[in-house]
Amino acid sequence: MSEVRVRFAPSPTGYLHIGNVRTALFNFLFARHHGGKFILRIEDTDVERSSVSSEVSILEDLRWLGLTWDEGPDIGGPYGPYRQSERISLYQEYTERLLKAGKAYHCFCSEEDLKKKSEALLAQGIAPKYDGKCLTLTADEKMALERQGIKPTVRFKVEEESVEVDDLIHGHVTFLKKEIGDFIIMRSDGTPAYNFAVVVDDALMKITQVIRGDGHLTNTPRQILVAKALGFAIPGFAHHSLTLGSDGTPLSKRHGATSLTYYRKEGYLPQALLNFLALLGWSPENGEEIVSLEEMIQQFTLNRVGKSGAVFNLDKLNWVNKVYLKQVSTEELTRLAIPYLEGMNWEARGEAWLREVVEVVRNYLNHVSQIREEVKLFFDPLPPLSEQGKGILKEGKAIEVIQAYRRKIESLDQVNLENYVKMVNEVKAEVKVKGKPLYFPLRIALTGRTEGPELEKIFILIGKKESLGRIDETLQQVQL
Repeated sequence: MSEVRVRFAPSPTGYLHIGNVRTALFNFLFARHHGGKFILRIEDTDVERSSVSSEVSILEDLRWLGLTWDEGPDIGGPYGPYRQSERISLYQEYTERLLKAGKAYHCFCSEEDLKKKSEALLAQGIAPKYDGKCLTLTADEKMALERQGIKPTVRFKVEEESVEVDDLIHGHVTFLKKEIGDFIIMRSDGTPAYNFAVVVDDALMKITQVIRGDGHLTNTPRQILVAKALGFAIPGFAHHSLTLGSDGTPLSKRHGATSLTYYRKEGYLPQALLNFLALLGWSPENGEEIVSLEEMIQQFTLNRVGKSGAVFNLDKLNWVNKVYLKQVSTEELTRLAIPYLEGMNWEARGEAWLREVVEVVRNYLNHVSQIREEVKLFFDPLPPLSEQGKGILKEGKAIEVIQAYRRKIESLDQVNLENYVKMVNEVKAEVKVKGKPLYFPLRIALTGRTEGPELEKIFILIGKKESLGRIDETLQQVQL
């Protein structure tokens, strides 16, 4: 088997879509599993929509994920350049070859006319395709049209009655000529169409397998025809399932956030995202749900990639990310959390104190950005009591319990675990309560909540002065 060479070829027209990350990941895993090359190519011939900032963002996201490439626009390689906008002369050269060989022709039809014809066919329930009008133009007719200032496109002439595709995931698929029609390979502005540029690029970059989403399956026969016409070797094709929303349609903004940048900013870990996305349509042999990148590389094969759509489940992503967060050290989690704590003045108490706070709340996090909400109880004033909280404090001996705690706290010389345990036991004996009636009043008084992290840790971290202030505030609210 020759060296495996696969590519990920995003268009820099916005943020990297989470579905496209799956494509990048599958290509990366395939290349690394086979000891081959993973190539990054930027398809930026859509001048109006492409931007340098989008390209920069895509490269940063891929690096953050750890999907490093062997050749690309930033590091070069033997088959560059790796931006399509820098390869225009190559596309023009191969277009001329097809024109001279009679395998392509100029088309002078306007976009408006083509649109009308397509709409008419659709109205009849017929899939639109080009009717071949310009194929029969004489040299004089072409010259007359050119004198009118009409710039033609170039169309590929489809002559084969059918195209066979042996897809590495879907198996054998047949496309008929009548389903294809003569298609544009070069636009009137001199830029290549997708189905032409990728063929030239894949051939010249020695791509051996093209792994991409199902949406490109219908492009494959056109690309095979162009490759054959130019005498290029035809790569293997593998079309993985699309990433779907909860309603079974392709994942889009109506389902929620779709860009990798969003999940990165929300504090999801790169290794968790890779794990989650790999299992959308692929399964390891042992059926494990938590799989490291190294394990994915070792086990990845296309025959374990499913054909059916893969549903993006945010709850599952949160679960996977939570598992990975638990593996992160408190020091590292604190470092990750600090950018989300801007303006909370944690510096006044020091990073050692902050690490203790992070350790207390870490099990409540699905992703790191939630840290700000979870640590509020250590920074913000006591919130107004809920009706549920007020109701609990008006039951039984709750107020008496709080007042007893207050007296004990006020007399403490030091706030630590030993004194906390002693205080609780003394209140228990003095007021003669236990269980929830013993702990709930103090939790509500210190946090305004009925649930949360271990009460003793909260008490120790907020300290004596803050505890007394919150108890007084609670008593005042209950009496109102």
